[in-house]
Amino acid sequence: MSLLEDTIAKIQPPSAEAVEHIRSKLDRTVGDETGLGGLKELLLKYAGITLSDHPEPPKKATIICCADHGVAEMKVSAYPPSTTVQMTENYLISRGAVANALSNFAGSELLVADLGIAAPTDQLPGLIHKKIALGTKNCAAGPAMTREQAIQSIETGIELATECAEKGTCCFLPGEMGIANTTSSACVAAAFCGLTPEEATGRGTNISDERLKLKIEVVRKALEINKPNPADGLDVLMKVGGFEIGCITGIILGAAAHHTFVVIDGFNTGAAALIAQSLAPLTPHYLMGSHLAAEPAHKAMLKKLGISPYMDMRFRLGEATGSSIAVNLLDAAVMAYKSLSDSDDTPGFYHETMPPKSLPITDKTFDFYLNTFPTLSKPAMEACRLRIDNLAKPIYSLGFLEEIAVELAGIVDDERPGLDTGRSLLCFATGELSEAQNKLTSSFARHACASVTIAHLRKDRPLTEAFDFGREIGEALSFSDPILGVALTEAAPDDAVGTKAAKLRKSLLNEDGSLRYEASEFLQKTPKELQTEVSALLGAIIAGAHNNALIVLDDESTEIIARYAEVLCPAVKPYILHTQPALLQLGMTITGGCTACLGIKIIDAALHMLNDMKTFAEARVSVANDGPGAGRQIE
Repeated sequence: MSLLEDTIAKIQPPSAEAVEHIRSKLDRTVGDETGLGGLKELLLKYAGITLSDHPEPPKKATIICCADHGVAEMKVSAYPPSTTVQMTENYLISRGAVANALSNFAGSELLVADLGIAAPTDQLPGLIHKKIALGTKNCAAGPAMTREQAIQSIETGIELATECAEKGTCCFLPGEMGIANTTSSACVAAAFCGLTPEEATGRGTNISDERLKLKIEVVRKALEINKPNPADGLDVLMKVGGFEIGCITGIILGAAAHHTFVVIDGFNTGAAALIAQSLAPLTPHYLMGSHLAAEPAHKAMLKKLGISPYMDMRFRLGEATGSSIAVNLLDAAVMAYKSLSDSDDTPGFYHETMPPKSLPITDKTFDFYLNTFPTLSKPAMEACRLRIDNLAKPIYSLGFLEEIAVELAGIVDDERPGLDTGRSLLCFATGELSEAQNKLTSSFARHACASVTIAHLRKDRPLTEAFDFGREIGEALSFSDPILGVALTEAAPDDAVGTKAAKLRKSLLNEDGSLRYEASEFLQKTPKELQTEVSALLGAIIAGAHNNALIVLDDESTEIIARYAEVLCPAVKPYILHTQPALLQLGMTITGGCTACLGIKIIDAALHMLNDMKTFAEARVSVANDGPGAGRQIE
């Protein structure tokens, strides 16, 4: 029996017993509804895969598989074929690629393998040498590789996964580098998902309209000439795939055989997952989706695999970019579970209590905040934008991550905010928090490296005093910490109808989700029992933003209040980061800053991008010759 056949035979369903053990333990600890949404399901899946009812944060391996594609000669990319070896050098010598930055962020070991780079690589330090050939052949003129080479590429991936698993790795983040690989992946998507070339083909490295038309025709030609058989994964890989795609297929198969977890990234790893599914239908049980890529066929890929993305960051880049951020969600879920299970976990919060009586805020004070908002630093934003555009990656390929970095640069007036940028979490409470809420808030805050302040409100005081209390704390925290998460808390878990978010939604939003009232009257329309908290949170948002802090929102209740704040004071809008569902699609309903802390971690990822990556000039990588990057990127 061959290695491939033996590996496929070893793939079994995940453990239902481990899943049910953790599900029942969570339900006993915090009730049937934890409010953790997708994080709970992610934790359960991880437990079933790793056969553990006491899960630990996973030891991770990011494996970047590199290979050239013969179809690159058709000019389907904005970058020359030489970029493949240049980026491989960047991973290992300059250490300035997005894979380096985000493996740092994820706490993952970075491995780089040569499956078929069309250049000498013997002198590259640390490179895993698995070269099959000097790139594939042009799939627009015939099969990309032989069937034997397809098997070799997959078995190489199985070997890499096995070696890592035997050293304790239980979470794989496969990524890829290979100019023109999205052309191959478009062919794979078309074959497995029944898509037309137009439906399957996207802009890849952000190519121009003219080159996109060419790329679509190349995909059409490759499909017509090769006629890949979707019932045979090896046939699809052999005819239109790439060596690095085959290797990732093998990593997925090998990981599943060893009951380890795989976080798939974007379009190219999706293509590999489709091939793995064709060869071993149980493999999707071992996959975690990360993000919805900008490539148009990625949604169809995920549907075929039966997995859902947890983020929509508008990424159009591989290199384990989205998966490195998404695996942070798994870390947070495991840490939260361990916190709930630890009877000795005592939160270390700062506590502030609203005084029995204070001077009420006046209209003049309120007008001061509304009329004296600082302007974002345009020079810092422009310098930050120029650097990001020249980092060694396709231009605009990191979507919201780039926008967050530029916005933060403008807020703090620093073109390159550091990794040590301070962050705080401010939670407003009107009663005692449950033990579970205390532990969850503490766990998520530790994960985000954020200090926590619990601001205790008095419902017997005027709303103006509540606003002033929130204003004072928001202002004080933002002096030292320009990243400020804000949240409300629930005294205890409640049913969906009775939660604060549900009450605010019912009273303040129309059925289509739009704001029901003018900003000037929304507070009077807020349920009376929530007006104190809404006033305090409003004060914290406005004062924190006025003091040059990026305000990170928490659950739906904070989202609703912030939307009214943006209408009441439009100048606050660029200072607010909407976390869910704008960036994360987790369905989390837990309060107490848990979702805000995940938003803070996304900011962390943006800071790693900004500080750890190198520019094209610094890394000596070729710049774009087509699309919006041409002329903007400088060697």
